[in-house]
Amino acid sequence: MASEHDTAVLWTIFNPTSPFGDIAGLNQEEELADDDSAFDPNLLKQVKNLELQGVSAAESGDLKTALSHFNQAIQILPMRASAYNNRAQAKRLQGDTDSAIADLEKAISLSRGTGRTACQALVQRGLLLRLTQRDDEARADFERAAALGSTFARQQAVSLNPYAALCNRMLSEVISNLRNPRVPEPQ
Repeated sequence: MASEHDTAVLWTIFNPTSPFGDIAGLNQEEELADDDSAFDPNLLKQVKNLELQGVSAAESGDLKTALSHFNQAIQILPMRASAYNNRAQAKRLQGDTDSAIADLEKAISLSRGTGRTACQALVQRGLLLRLTQRDDEARADFERAAALGSTFARQQAVSLNPYAALCNRMLSEVISNLRNPRVPEPQ
């Protein structure tokens, strides 16, 4: 039986355009959950409902209402990371990048860098940092989110790593040459 590392190597050989280790079916992000056990179940239910209303309002373009719902959720459970993560998205949609990054940092801190919210916040902060040309910081966030299981973050981390990109390109050329060998023209 092949180890996870061996499987990753084989996947890379047969799928050279995919980042190393990016194996279909091994994306753990969907399996991640936040540990909400410390919160009162009644308050937690209320906060989750407010967040759903906020997300729905944001999706319909009503950012003012969305922010209101997220702010209420934060007032009720200020130590829960999810509402900060969601509020950051509404702020980003308003063009308030600095405030969005501050909310994402709060979400990462409150989640202690683990769980679904941390993974999402790291990816989102990485994207915002990348937009502001802070690529080294963005790559660090993507690497942390990739370690939590985000395939998208893994792809972003590789794209920001010039050595990995070069290695992937070289490996792709080797595989392409093996699949389609150049036969010399008869003279």
